[in-house]
Amino acid sequence: MASPATMVEEFEQQRPRLFSIAYRMLGSASEAEDVVQDGFVRYQRARPEHLRAPASYLTTVVVNLCLDQLKSARVQREAYVGPWLPEPVLTTDGTLGPLESAEQRDSVSLAFLLLLERLNAKERAVFVLREAFGYEHREIAGILGVSEAGSRQLLHRARQRVAAPSSRFQTSPSRGRRLVERFLAAAREGDLEGLEEVLAEDVTVWSDGGGEVSAARRPVVGRARVARFVAGIADQARREPGLLLTFGEVNGRPALLSWTGESLAAVFAFDMADGRIHAIRAVLNPAKLAFVERQARLGGSHPGAVTH
Repeated sequence: MASPATMVEEFEQQRPRLFSIAYRMLGSASEAEDVVQDGFVRYQRARPEHLRAPASYLTTVVVNLCLDQLKSARVQREAYVGPWLPEPVLTTDGTLGPLESAEQRDSVSLAFLLLLERLNAKERAVFVLREAFGYEHREIAGILGVSEAGSRQLLHRARQRVAAPSSRFQTSPSRGRRLVERFLAAAREGDLEGLEEVLAEDVTVWSDGGGEVSAARRPVVGRARVARFVAGIADQARREPGLLLTFGEVNGRPALLSWTGESLAAVFAFDMADGRIHAIRAVLNPAKLAFVERQARLGGSHPGAVTH
């Protein structure tokens, strides 16, 4: 039997992959952390015959813990106040694994994680394991306790419900930042015309306050309406003492992080294409900001980059 030190070392080697799987399944970084830690506790208590393939055992435990979590999460989200958005994660530090291709970046975008909400728990597990991590159906069948044919059928249904990730919103980091800078400058100046120049005709803003902070309960749709909405928010922000903004990359997309003093108050993630912003997802629910705030502090991207 492996020593406790060896088990800890093996677990730490697996932790990044396990977290990446759990986050994609749950859409919540904090819940993913809890599930992975619970997986470690179960790993420590496992019978010797289960520890011959630690990576496989840990994956099975974590995925099945996620399945249990998704059952209760669906009930909670049905009662959620206003739009529900996944928890944002900074992606420049490799937290969600390598994001070197458009497909990899799409697979962790807030927009795509929302599409995964259409799937039931097992469909989501199969889709994540197969599409994002390349598991074979034989392996997935063992993890989920289904047949290989059953795994293939679950994947087929999942693909029917979720269109393949589209690179429509992909743009280079440098272009994305310049577009966000133009957006920010126009917002600060209350320049409606300037805002409309950087917004797509069908641009949509979703705001997730979770009933904890003030936020729009319904999406704001359309260039003119969004321009007025953003200008109004910027006008209110100018009256907030100590409000700071920093740039970041959230779920593979350009983002702004809004700070009040040392505390993270909001994350604004942007989808863009063809020189226009097509979607803005604003996460304001404090419960969803703790993980990304910790990332920002550890990565040195806390307040100071851009000020009102």
